[in-house]
Amino acid sequence: MTGQEGRWHVDESLMQRAVKTAILEAGINKNASCHTFSHSFSTHLIESGYDIRTIQELLGHSDVSTTMIYTHVLNRGAGGVVSPLNRM
Repeated sequence: MTGQEGRWHVDESLMQRAVKTAILEAGINKNASCHTFSHSFSTHLIESGYDIRTIQELLGHSDVSTTMIYTHVLNRGAGGVVSPLNRM
C-alpha cells in the first residue's frame, strides 16, 4: 500500500445487481431498481419544497425538462399548500 487515498468507481452493473439482490432478499414483490431510488429521492425533494434547479443539479440532468418529469407530484390542489407560518 502506498498510503495514498484515491477514488474508486464502482461499475454500474455491480451496483444494479446489488440493489436487485437486496430487493429480492427483502421479499419485495415489485419491480424496483437504482432508477426507482432516483425517482423516490426526487419526489421527496420536490414535496419538501426544494427548487427544480437544485434537484436538476443533484441528479446530474443536463436539461431541466428531464427533471420536470418529477413535478407531477405537485398536482395536489390548494389543500397541498402549507403556509410557512404553520411550520413555525
